[in-house]
Amino acid sequence: MPLQLSNYSWRQTSTAVFISVPLRGVSVRDADVFCTENYLKVNSPPFLFEAFLYAPIDDESSKAKIGNNIIVFTLHKKEAAMWETLSLSGVDKEMMQRIREKSILQAQERAKEATEAKAVARREDQKYTLGVMMKIEEEERKKIEDMKENERIKATKELEAWKECQRKAEELKIIQREEKLYHQEKQMKEERKKLKHKCLTGNSASKNLATKGRNSENIFFEKLKEDSIPAPRSVGSIKISFTPRVFPTALRESQVAEEEEWLHKQAEARRAMNTDIPELCDLKEEEKNPEWLKDKGNKLFATENYLAAINAYNLAIRLNNKIPLLYLNRAACHLKLKNLHKAIEDSSKALEILTPPVADNANARMKAYIRRGTAFCQLELYVEGLQDYEAALKIDPSNKIVQNDAEKIRNIIQGTELESK
Repeated sequence: MPLQLSNYSWRQTSTAVFISVPLRGVSVRDADVFCTENYLKVNSPPFLFEAFLYAPIDDESSKAKIGNNIIVFTLHKKEAAMWETLSLSGVDKEMMQRIREKSILQAQERAKEATEAKAVARREDQKYTLGVMMKIEEEERKKIEDMKENERIKATKELEAWKECQRKAEELKIIQREEKLYHQEKQMKEERKKLKHKCLTGNSASKNLATKGRNSENIFFEKLKEDSIPAPRSVGSIKISFTPRVFPTALRESQVAEEEEWLHKQAEARRAMNTDIPELCDLKEEEKNPEWLKDKGNKLFATENYLAAINAYNLAIRLNNKIPLLYLNRAACHLKLKNLHKAIEDSSKALEILTPPVADNANARMKAYIRRGTAFCQLELYVEGLQDYEAALKIDPSNKIVQNDAEKIRNIIQGTELESK
């Protein structure tokens, strides 16, 4: 049971009460102080000080100073008056208990109100901060849009200026062409005048001939004049047609045989169809098409339904086992499901079908090498994985992603060799 402190002292003014509570032999820092408008308590085991105040005080403005083994309270009165005593007189245990409970409830409500006020203030601060951030983002967005608009206007002006330059250049070419034609026409007129003058000179030299001879000679010179002036060449256009090609690259004699072999294999793959499968009886006509099943598997893969995608590819392969993309896509599904050995098998089968190596199947071969190399690396067979990545780089040496992955695998291999040494 705690010991009640009775050796305290107090004094007062009309507006304040000053109480000194000594705490000898105990740590003042461990003292628990509780104060409301009608109740004051100091608990510092094994001592206890309680005061059921004579009149209400302003507990918010009241203060407590702790130091030198003493606590000094400065309690501000709500009403300016002199108290007869510090504590109420004639207070029994029940009344003391009611005052304690009431004080505790008041303290709890006040703490709750303070917590709610802090929460409201925090929400207001967050709202204000969010508003400021949104305003800043809006300003940044507007600034970016203004920059884009300025760039668009600038590009439009440059394009218009370029078009104007092109138009002027075209007009200049037309003017030069007209001037050239004018000079050519002028030159032709001068040549005609010279020829006419020559004919007249010939006629004056042969004036002793008979009239018939003169007329024949004139006719001869007129024909000569007409024959010596060539007619203008007619304008025409030359049409050039190119032989259609399946491959994106130019035709090379060294690759003709390989390209023809690849096209023959592709045609055989399109013609190949297994119709003796029992499951075909329950399928629609469109579902019996391997290409339709491949597209269906691709859609299922995009929705991360890898098992269903594998089933679609399986049926497509049973219908036609000569399409390399079916094995390649099924290898991607096995990689997602960590079926690494099956991924290696499907990638190898795709590479087996993707022969001979031509430009039309370069992208598919690179994917097959990368997927098989990825499966090898996940099985910690880094040397085999590096070989496949290097084979992919031979197909597309400028692919930065494949270059970085290959470099990571080399670093892993080198680190493993150093650890083994």
